[in-house]
Amino acid sequence: MVMTKTILITGGAGFIGTNASIFYVKKGFRVVVYDNLSRVGAKENLAWLKKQKGSFLFVKGDVRDDKKLLAVFKKYRPDRVLHLAAQVTMVTSITNPREDFEINALGTFNVLEVLRKTKSKAAALYSSTNKVYGELTALPVAEKERRYEYRAIAGIDESFPLDFHGPYGCSKGCGDQYFLDYARIFGLRTVVFRQSGIYGPHQFGIEEQGWIAWFCNALLFQKPVTIFGNGKQVRDVLFVDDLVRAYDLAFSHIAVTKGNVYNVGGGRNHSLSLWELFAILEGISGKKFRYSFGPWRAGDQKIYISDISKAQRDFGWAPRVSAKEGVRRLYAWIVQNDAMVKKAGVFRT
Repeated sequence: MVMTKTILITGGAGFIGTNASIFYVKKGFRVVVYDNLSRVGAKENLAWLKKQKGSFLFVKGDVRDDKKLLAVFKKYRPDRVLHLAAQVTMVTSITNPREDFEINALGTFNVLEVLRKTKSKAAALYSSTNKVYGELTALPVAEKERRYEYRAIAGIDESFPLDFHGPYGCSKGCGDQYFLDYARIFGLRTVVFRQSGIYGPHQFGIEEQGWIAWFCNALLFQKPVTIFGNGKQVRDVLFVDDLVRAYDLAFSHIAVTKGNVYNVGGGRNHSLSLWELFAILEGISGKKFRYSFGPWRAGDQKIYISDISKAQRDFGWAPRVSAKEGVRRLYAWIVQNDAMVKKAGVFRT
């Protein structure tokens, strides 16, 4: 008899977690979601997940609670662990750096300790961020009419020096390094993804985080927006379906990927400036943005584009969904679920 595999997803009712949960439910996994439901939209996502067919279990819990986390590991003995639970905004980290540290650094440490203490053979993947590379101010950048471009490189690879900026960068970077070190010192089968510009359905974007969804929401509901900087800042963007497929490939190739870090984003061919995003959204919707300008945010990179060649080499992954198509899909999802987006309280002020 073939045993059903179990995946534990911390933060599984968040945006990425919801998409990962339904992906693995459809693959026949038993999916255990561990989430404290503190994020905007998490309760709405959970209600949607509970309506789907398949083996799905929800445990309300916080990664800061090491005892409850240990009990969940012992009960369900997961084959895979996808650690997504996090405090996700730079603004919040500056407002409340202790909470940011406790969730991102201590919470990640707790996950690793549970894996170590239970002698788990699970493959475990940590969702890190491009913010661990800092502002990258030493890189020569060219200012074009509608965007910034790197002068000398195609993108940032994993060999770039780490340069944590702000409490958020420090806390996520701490978890990032612990995940790598627990593979080296304790032999855990851990992987780190340094992610960039993830977007897609079930993302309840707010001004501080989830920028593509935020601008989609603002345009649909005709809310004014603030452009911090000049609008030429560029990110490589990755549709969530492509990210979840990358997770699955990294898990499936754990003999190669364990102990490794991967920059995972859209790469040069899937990158957008704010002005380019505005043009796509206005073309889709037939509406126009109302915007004003604000100062550059502390720690904001003028441009960040991932070099994704290591992921392509090690587990054969590359993005499939173009930026234009992905934005169209996200906007369509928000239009179809406008009542749920409003209920989630995206526009809090």
